Amino acid sequence: MDNTSGRAGDFDKVEALVVGGGPAGLAAAEVMSARGLSVVVVDAMPSVGRKFLMAGKSGLNLTKDEPLAALLARYGDGSVAFAEAVKAFGPEAVVAWARALGEPVFTGSTGRVFPKAMKASPLLRRWMGRLGEQGVEVRARWRWTGWDGDAFVFATPEGERRIEASVAVMALGGGSWARLGSDGAWADIFAASGVTCRAFQASNAGLLLDWSPHMAAYFGSPVKGVALGAGDVVSRGEWVVTQRGIEGGGVYEVTRAMREGAALSVDLFPDLTVEQVAVKLSRDRGKLSVSNYLRKALKLTEVQRALLMEWGRPLPEGVALAALIKALPVPVRGAFPLDEAISTAGGVAWDALDGFMLRDRPGVFAAGEMLDWDAPTGGYLITGCLATGRAAGAAAVKFLAR
Repeated sequence: MDNTSGRAGDFDKVEALVVGGGPAGLAAAEVMSARGLSVVVVDAMPSVGRKFLMAGKSGLNLTKDEPLAALLARYGDGSVAFAEAVKAFGPEAVVAWARALGEPVFTGSTGRVFPKAMKASPLLRRWMGRLGEQGVEVRARWRWTGWDGDAFVFATPEGERRIEASVAVMALGGGSWARLGSDGAWADIFAASGVTCRAFQASNAGLLLDWSPHMAAYFGSPVKGVALGAGDVVSRGEWVVTQRGIEGGGVYEVTRAMREGAALSVDLFPDLTVEQVAVKLSRDRGKLSVSNYLRKALKLTEVQRALLMEWGRPLPEGVALAALIKALPVPVRGAFPLDEAISTAGGVAWDALDGFMLRDRPGVFAAGEMLDWDAPTGGYLITGCLATGRAAGAAAVKFLAR
């Protein structure tokens, strides 16, 4: 490294800089260092991959084994550059990459792909070992605070430092999980520099509800075997009743549709039609309470019956009750706070980019969740970060070669 500063050692020149040590930044560093570039990775946290490690606590869903067209559809509109990045580093490539690091993987019944270790730390250790072998330098507790001309300015334990880089990849994350380093503070700096950014919005987030007192007995109860619907999106995933509302994988599937204005409903009997449910409800109720009648006639679980009473009273009868069971309105009043979302939509607008390079800053590229794309959980998020990080790193190599 060339310390050519006239400012008391606060200035470095590097060949390739990566700002942000999450999966997108590390993927960019891997590509650039493999192509022979000298790479420095800086991260604001005491160590890299904090959010990656947190994701690993629930199994580290690396990707989704499904046809490419179906996979790309889960990312919404996106951009041509984004789609090409995922095509170049899709599920098969992710699996091959993990195995090449010495981490065996398996595919679950839903097509989700996990490391057999079911956590992120072994994979991250092996990944950092590879990066070390390729000469990548990591500087922790370096927080990016903006630009000074072409130089990147950082607040560090040793004071303010500046780095000039021949190429740089920014991978600073979205606007959720600030305690893990992804606070979105960079967006104001970008906007002040003239880079168009879309406002952050919660994605893969729990939904807020106002419960009546009788629902307190069900807080923490899982809800299975139902289908949540919002617009054209139907989710059969499991979710949980909590004090503040509902959350879990099944809920995360519908948050984007709801953010776009769709109403939410739950189908308590998704495998039957309204008419078939009505037939089951046609049996004589006798002296049974409504709750016991629903239990016997439809075999609804206790928490399913509680939700029907919570959102459907006064209950109609006959076919109208069957229709309500098939499309029970959920009175959502909003999403969990942005910082509690699994991920965020919004970020650097695609029209501010030429591929992955900032139009107004040649040689500076962006990747990962700081870009304006969105996807549900289920392997899509990590795949998107790895793919865009690698694409940005490859683009930086080509730029430098020119």
